[in-house]
Amino acid sequence: MKSTASVSLRYGLIIAAALIAYFLILRLLGLHMNPWFRLFNGVIMAAGLYMSIKFYKSDNEVFNYTNGFATGLLTGIFATIIFTVFMGIYMFHLDRDFMDHLLKNWVKNSSYGGGILIFIILVEGVSSTAVLTLMFMQIFKKTTKISQKT
Repeated sequence: MKSTASVSLRYGLIIAAALIAYFLILRLLGLHMNPWFRLFNGVIMAAGLYMSIKFYKSDNEVFNYTNGFATGLLTGIFATIIFTVFMGIYMFHLDRDFMDHLLKNWVKNSSYGGGILIFIILVEGVSSTAVLTLMFMQIFKKTTKISQKT
């Protein structure tokens, strides 16, 4: 029987590694400046959250909505924090031109600095985690309704 924290940490690391690998592949191909490719980040996050909740449910005899929701939420938060730290290091220390390009295109007033980009990445990750976890819990929850035959 695995705890919520251990499952969340394991899958959070897997999701973060996949997000980082995807970004680096885009960077190698020169496609990292195109914001449309960021949509696939949601697919990676969704797949990881789904697998973490599914693994938690299959590994534990007692599964309820609260445990599944906590597992998904913690998984996404761990992944988001790790990916945000990576992007902070990348933008501030490895490729400042990337940060300047994003600030020029996304934010009208670029005097905010790169901190606004870090905040945006963090908010996007946490909000998509919450929405996806709520969505997946509709699949995994046990129903309390009595089926009626007509």
